[in-house]
Amino acid sequence: MMYAFMQLDDGTEIVHSDAYEENGIEVVKVYFEHPVEGDFESAECYLPDYKWKNIDGFSKERIQYLEDYLHSVAHIIIRLAREGGFDNAANL
Repeated sequence: MMYAFMQLDDGTEIVHSDAYEENGIEVVKVYFEHPVEGDFESAECYLPDYKWKNIDGFSKERIQYLEDYLHSVAHIIIRLAREGGFDNAANL
């Protein structure tokens, strides 16, 4: 399941998965999508390691910007992922 997290001022949508276990480590997938003329730029980042995958269209500078932003909100995303998104979060 993917949950809406935020839309940035430039239209980039950020969504996240439920928290799940992979090799004994809790993981959360964060997905970024930004509309461009006739298409989308997209990328996935996996917390807590900030491992990027499936980068399509985003520049290295943009990925760095998104990672810097993600560092500032990762604790919130991880908590929401554990609780089933904003709609199910208790007293965030």
